[in-house]
Amino acid sequence: MMRDAQMLEPNESRLTRPAFWSRLGEPWTSDAEETLVCCQVRQETHDVKSFFFMSREGRTFVFEPGQFITLELDIDGEAINRCYTISSPPTRPHTISITVKRVPGGKVSNWLHDNLRAGDAVRVLGPAGVFTCARQAAGKYLFLSGGSGVTPLMSMSRTHHELGEDRDIVFVHSARTPDDIIFARELELIASNHRHFRTAFVCERLGERTNWSGVTGFLTLPLLKLIAPDFMEREIFTCGPGPYMKAVREMLADAGFDTSRYHEESFSFEETVAPQAAPDEASPSADAPSSPSSNASANAARFAVSFAKSRRDIECGGDQHVLEAARQAGVRLPASCTQGMCGTCKVKLLSGQVDMRHNGGIRQREIDQGMVLLCCSKPLTDLVVDK
Repeated sequence: MMRDAQMLEPNESRLTRPAFWSRLGEPWTSDAEETLVCCQVRQETHDVKSFFFMSREGRTFVFEPGQFITLELDIDGEAINRCYTISSPPTRPHTISITVKRVPGGKVSNWLHDNLRAGDAVRVLGPAGVFTCARQAAGKYLFLSGGSGVTPLMSMSRTHHELGEDRDIVFVHSARTPDDIIFARELELIASNHRHFRTAFVCERLGERTNWSGVTGFLTLPLLKLIAPDFMEREIFTCGPGPYMKAVREMLADAGFDTSRYHEESFSFEETVAPQAAPDEASPSADAPSSPSSNASANAARFAVSFAKSRRDIECGGDQHVLEAARQAGVRLPASCTQGMCGTCKVKLLSGQVDMRHNGGIRQREIDQGMVLLCCSKPLTDLVVDK
């Protein structure tokens, strides 16, 4: 045995040791390494691709299944931020992936499909987000997804599978046609390996696959009762297009489901279309000024904004949104829609008051807990932000 080892030594000196072996366990952060390298592009369906990224320095990715990252892209000279849910599980720490559906007219999704290749570098922020089963431990789950909304639920399912946790999970996915079912084979593999993991696919129409033996139509309450008769006892996670999630909420409300055990996430801002509310229709925060004179005074003032974790201090005018001032000062913050809709820039306000006029990207209970959206918040006092 000693002789064989000695014979191998000269060959070992010619091998290039992968970077990740020497830095195993060192976590990646966007502060330590702004860019990631695309290492693989995988075609999932005719209009869906998965993009895999890795750290040049071999750092590993630490996140909770269901969270998202934000890509900072330069498309035709325009800086665009877009958040995408992570589809890979944290149990594969050396790579991180997003799964993107080509959206008709979608500037970012089409650019990614047509231009991003293995070897390209992309600026990335995150991970972030609270839509995760890691924070909602339950004996039984029901995962409801539509279209590309499968991605966070796939990350959760992959995580349970690779940890060997045979958790009681019913995974119901709605697609346009059988050929549009993303991760169909892998979901069936997970179901074959775990006795308590069950899948059900609901397709709007057959498409070109005439031998489809599954359900066609739309997810309804009677159908849900057939698929998961005990759904009222389960922790429910839902992700998909706006109309899909609205239909699910109404369906569960009709059933009398306990909303404290319901969680949802919008998977792509490109498919979230909503008009921006006029100023008099928006929802101001409870700390908003009540008189024109106080508004004028605030607009003329300038306030200090401190970011507690990154230890950055900036100045923001009373008539300026905090996110805009932060970007001008070179502070990198996750953001997507910049209209108070997607919730990407949600942070905890440690001290101070803001005038926040959002368009549904934050819940009232979150506002009550001190959360704000920086993209639609103007300072009324000096601020300290937990970021």
